[in-house]
Amino acid sequence: MNDMTSRAAVRLSARSSLLALAVAAGLGAPALAQTAPAQATPATPAPTPAPQGAAAEQTPRVEIAAPQTITINRIIVQGAQRIDQTTVLSYLPIRPGDAVDASVLDVAVRTLSRTGLFADVQLGVQNGDLIVQIKENPIINQVVFEGNKALSQDKLTKEVTLAPRGIYTRAKVQEDVGAIVELYRLQGRISATVTPKLVQLDQNRVDVIFEINEGPQTGISAINILGNHAFSDRDVRGVMVTEKSTWWKFFSNNDNYDPNRLEYDQEQLRKFYTNRGYYDFRVISSVAELQPDDQAFQLTLTLNEGDKYNFGEVKVVTQNDRLNADFLQRLIPIRSGDLYESDKIEQAVDALTFAAGSAGYAFVEINPTYRANPDTDTVDVTFNVSEGQRVYIDRINVVGNTRTIDPVIRRELLLTEGDAFNRALM
Repeated sequence: MNDMTSRAAVRLSARSSLLALAVAAGLGAPALAQTAPAQATPATPAPTPAPQGAAAEQTPRVEIAAPQTITINRIIVQGAQRIDQTTVLSYLPIRPGDAVDASVLDVAVRTLSRTGLFADVQLGVQNGDLIVQIKENPIINQVVFEGNKALSQDKLTKEVTLAPRGIYTRAKVQEDVGAIVELYRLQGRISATVTPKLVQLDQNRVDVIFEINEGPQTGISAINILGNHAFSDRDVRGVMVTEKSTWWKFFSNNDNYDPNRLEYDQEQLRKFYTNRGYYDFRVISSVAELQPDDQAFQLTLTLNEGDKYNFGEVKVVTQNDRLNADFLQRLIPIRSGDLYESDKIEQAVDALTFAAGSAGYAFVEINPTYRANPDTDTVDVTFNVSEGQRVYIDRINVVGNTRTIDPVIRRELLLTEGDAFNRALM
């Protein structure tokens, strides 16, 4: 060791670990529900679930006295109980003989922390040895739900990822809190809150308790439709899955407020209108207002129906000379002057796909493009046929035949190995 290295070692020895690297990478002190008032993780309100995944973990921090580089002689693992030392070393991106500095150790700490196995990781260098001090995450003894009446234990258990004999991490807890809150939201209980708590046991085990405040069930007091002229309010509401709450609907969940269901309703309205000629229909806004008693929402949908359109020019453009455009166009169930219907577009795509498949082009792509002509209230549609790679049959497997031998079955097939794949012959 030269003088510079000796002086560096002396300076480092003034620190507690010589190359002090204090890392905060895991859980804070868990709430001890057995011996002291539980210090719960803050309750998560339903509209904004807790942070998901690794974002819930504390970011590791590195403190180092000086920008030194040291060659590692040995790696010593301390604090391992259940986890074998070889497992720890397999995750560690440092090997004996490597030259390390603060940035390398920082990466190593983060790598170990991301495994989810450790509640705390600290690295230090002493006399050329890398000391890996770990604190293992506890093992889950049991997962308990308290305060749940609307949802059963079994349903909640299926929703969460934490389970007995699994490894506890704060990130997983926050993910499960979000999942439970989302489940209640789908039941119309948007004010439900979930508070996770820990009961620490011996042998580094914990009980995980989810304290649930279900809150009231929020219904739908009214559904207001604005901007509709072609169809009545009743017709529009009949398309929607969401319903107004009424006292006799005991077995329906469709009268509970659910933002996802409301998005589905908007898509259903779009299909309803575009299948009746309203090509440029759109939902301008969808507003849900919670009533003062917090028991129900009032929904207001503002629509722009637009004008009614007919089909204008309809044509097929193909990149494959073997797929004749004129022949394909005759397969399209659309004629110029017909009322615009979105369902006919889907039928045309299916017909063209089947025809191309019959010609051996199994992976052909049909992409319709549109051009609206507001002056004439027509929509020109071009079906662009692009050829994928032609597919041939490599092998035909016959399974489940217990009474009939393979050759008898293969004799009845219209396709054989080596033929071009033809969807029409299947």
